[in-house]
Amino acid sequence: MNKLFFRLLVILMSLSLIGIILVQVYWFDKSFENNEEQFKYHVKQVLGNVAEKLQKQEQYSYAEIYNHLKDSIGKAPQKSDFLEFGYYQRDSRTNEMIIYSNSINSEDYGISASFFDKKFDSIKLKNYTAKRKTEIYNGDIDNSGIKQTVSPDIKIEKSGRLDLLDNAEFEIFYKDIAAVKPIQERVSNEMMQKLLFEELNEYGVKTPFEFNVYSNGLATKIKSERFRYDKPSTYSIPIFIDNDGNNKYQLLLTFPQKKKFLFSELIGICILSIIFTLIIVIAYSSALNQLIKQRQISEIKTDFINNMTHEFKTPIATINLALDAIKNPKVIEDKEKVLRYLQMIKDENKRMHAQVENVLRISKLEKKELDITKESTNIHEIIEDAIEHVNLIVEDRNGKITTHFDASRTSVLLNDVHFTNVIVNILDNAIKYSPEEPIIDIQTENVKEFVIVKIKDQGSGMSKAAQKRIFEKFYREHTGDLHNVKGHGLGLAYVKRIVDDHNSEIFVESEKGKGSTFIIKVPLIN
Repeated sequence: MNKLFFRLLVILMSLSLIGIILVQVYWFDKSFENNEEQFKYHVKQVLGNVAEKLQKQEQYSYAEIYNHLKDSIGKAPQKSDFLEFGYYQRDSRTNEMIIYSNSINSEDYGISASFFDKKFDSIKLKNYTAKRKTEIYNGDIDNSGIKQTVSPDIKIEKSGRLDLLDNAEFEIFYKDIAAVKPIQERVSNEMMQKLLFEELNEYGVKTPFEFNVYSNGLATKIKSERFRYDKPSTYSIPIFIDNDGNNKYQLLLTFPQKKKFLFSELIGICILSIIFTLIIVIAYSSALNQLIKQRQISEIKTDFINNMTHEFKTPIATINLALDAIKNPKVIEDKEKVLRYLQMIKDENKRMHAQVENVLRISKLEKKELDITKESTNIHEIIEDAIEHVNLIVEDRNGKITTHFDASRTSVLLNDVHFTNVIVNILDNAIKYSPEEPIIDIQTENVKEFVIVKIKDQGSGMSKAAQKRIFEKFYREHTGDLHNVKGHGLGLAYVKRIVDDHNSEIFVESEKGKGSTFIIKVPLIN
């Protein structure tokens, strides 16, 4: 149940993290799309404004010429009425009549298109004025509906220019003239650059741009130096539309760094999003790592307790049996049996004491309370001393320890007691994990300024995963509920700490079912 809950928790946490990352990616993608749409809208507004300003500037330039010529001809215009209309309204209760009349007059200054361009001589420019008159009559009226009086009771007269007609005629006039002119005479590169720059700045589009004016699909000379057509980054609008509604010219505006600009607007919030996401990922990884470690520690602790229980169970049972035997009146009178049982109690007590010592040694090493004094020592003597400690156990199991002392230089700086324990622990490990008779081979050799000690057994070996963790405290390769191999996972942890304190190195090479080789690399005394 615990394993299932742990796996479910990991899966849910992983899915949540992936979901957060996907949401962040989706949000960024949508934000980028929104920025692109807003960018497109602003550019369209800019192009529309530029096209309108180009049209107005051209109109103003022709209007200035026209007004100058009109003011300088020095003669009165010819006037003619070309439209006149009116109506009257009578109130039967008050006998009041209102007559309204309106006439539109044209004033021809005699200015023809030839003043602007000799190609045009059929168009005349005129001004238009309107005269509006309102007359109110009171009293009797005759059959014709108009009162026979000298003058109306109230008379209102107004006159003024008809700008609408003036502007309409002038627009038609100048567009026909401008339509035949080449584009470079209608607008300059400098003017186009200035208009686009001002409008883009106005809308906050502050990124490099290039432009080109196309005529009927072909590029003209009105363009920027680095213009390159790129469909996703290019926008267009017709300019200088003629009287027939034809758009001969197209203004193309492109942005080489469009994506960079759009991304730059999101870079701040994007960086914060990435930072927070990374914090979540790191926190999640750390939490998951701690959960896995805690789970491993829990398993190791359980295994350690089981092994320690097994290690103490046998000696305690043996001691109890020996004590019960000694209490037997028949045995207590037999001095030889009593001494044998007492020796048995002593051996089992010594065995338990050794287990406790291993735990205490590791604890002292971690607290750096273990005093390790080093002296110049022959490493071969240390190895031989260690062999003596385990020789009886090896012989009891019909095993054999073979030595090949090939190292010619053997003086090293070490603590003889602790380093002897190192070799003893490795040998003990080799004996315990040899299902058959323990066959152990010890070899030494010199490599540069080091002496290499190789302790090889023909035992059960270990997996690759176990090799990576073999020197961890309390670690033992998982064997389920089997306790055929005694130990508590402290021996090799002690070995590693002692070797490290001697500025030395230890490695293990192993293959499952083919034994293991422990390699110790110790620096020589120069």
